Amino acid sequence: MEQSELVVVYTTNGALRAEIIKGKLESAGIPAIIRAESQNVIPMTVDGIGKAEVLVPRAREQEARAVLETS
Repeated sequence: MEQSELVVVYTTNGALRAEIIKGKLESAGIPAIIRAESQNVIPMTVDGIGKAEVLVPRAREQEARAVLETS
């Protein structure tokens, strides 16, 4: 997946929750990746450090958001 073709559909503090969301999307057949500022053990954000984003292909954005709304 090209980075320019990806959009953020979920943002959280720490990679653990992002991994759960990624798994939910992938189980629905939607490819997803995580972009994280750092791999924190403690889920917290200080000025954006520790933030994790889940990205999907732009063409699957609406489908991904629908899956996440039913969570």
